Amino acid sequence: MSMHCQVTGRTVGFGNSVSHSHRRTSRRWSPNIQTKTYCLPSEGRRITLRVSAKGIRVIDRDGIEAVVARLRREGRRI
Repeated sequence: MSMHCQVTGRTVGFGNSVSHSHRRTSRRWSPNIQTKTYCLPSEGRRITLRVSAKGIRVIDRDGIEAVVARLRREGRRI
């Protein structure tokens, strides 16, 4: 799944576009996924994550060490 945030888990949303005549067609909302490289000082290496804009704010708020520890507790491989 390419449109998936590794930190927040946000994925593509689906719904309908509704025209002026009220005709409905399918559409999708893609999350703002960015590829970011972070330095992990405790392990002396860099990691690359696919994160949404919200995920970047979570990493800025909590710190990369705390986020990686939480992902590993959840069983994800980093």
